[in-house]
Amino acid sequence: MYIGEFIQKLETIAPPALAEEFDEGRIGLILEGTASIETVACALDATPHVAEMAAELGVDALVVHHPAFWAPMHGICGRNADIARPLLANNINLYAMHTNFDHADGGINDALADLLGLTDRVKGSLEIVGTMTKPFAEIAEILGCGLRVWGEVSEVTRLAVAGGSAFDWELIEEAAELGAEAYLASELKYNIARESPIPCIEATHYALEAPGMRALAQREGWIFIEDIPETSLIP
Repeated sequence: MYIGEFIQKLETIAPPALAEEFDEGRIGLILEGTASIETVACALDATPHVAEMAAELGVDALVVHHPAFWAPMHGICGRNADIARPLLANNINLYAMHTNFDHADGGINDALADLLGLTDRVKGSLEIVGTMTKPFAEIAEILGCGLRVWGEVSEVTRLAVAGGSAFDWELIEEAAELGAEAYLASELKYNIARESPIPCIEATHYALEAPGMRALAQREGWIFIEDIPETSLIP
C-alpha cells in the first residue's frame, strides 16, 4: 500500500486526537522513507539497535510506541543520528503512536489487561480495573520482571493496570473510586507510594508496554523487534 493509506490505517488504530497535548508534534510520521509499504516492523522504542535491526530486515516502515525524538533538534547528532542513519539510508519510514495508542481500544492498556487475564473490566481515564484471575507471583512471571510492592496486597482481587509511567494522583484516586484495591504501573515515586489510597505495585516500563506492541504486530502480521533492557534484582 502507499504511505498515505498506511498512515490512514495507523490513525484508525490509534487516532491522533486521543493523544495527550504533550505529544503534539512528536507522533505520527517522524521520518519519511519509501512511498510503498509492504513489510513493517514494530517495536516499543526506536533505539539504535532497533533501527539497525529494521534495516537488516529490509522493512519499509518501523512503527514504535515511544516518540524517537523528544526534544526540539537543531542538529542530528549522537544518539539521534544513530537512530536516523540506518532508517534514512534504507528508506525506512518511522511512525510513532504514543499516548493515542495508550487510550485506543485494543491499545497498550487493553493488551496489558488481556495478558494478565483481568475480567469484569472497567475503564478509567487511562487505567483499566479488573478482577484478578492470576496471583501476583504468576503476574511477575508473565511480565518477566520483579514486582516492587508498597502496601499489603495479599487480599487484593480488583487490580488497576496502566502501562508505562502512570503513577499519577488523579489516576490512582480514580482507580480506587472504580473499585481497584491496588494499582500496577511503572516508575513509582516515593511520595506517591507513601500517600497512595491503595497499594502500589511497580513493574518495569518495558514489561508493561511491550505486550501492546507485540499484540499489534501479531494482529497486523508485522515483525516485532524485541529490545528488552537488561535488568535484575539484588535481594
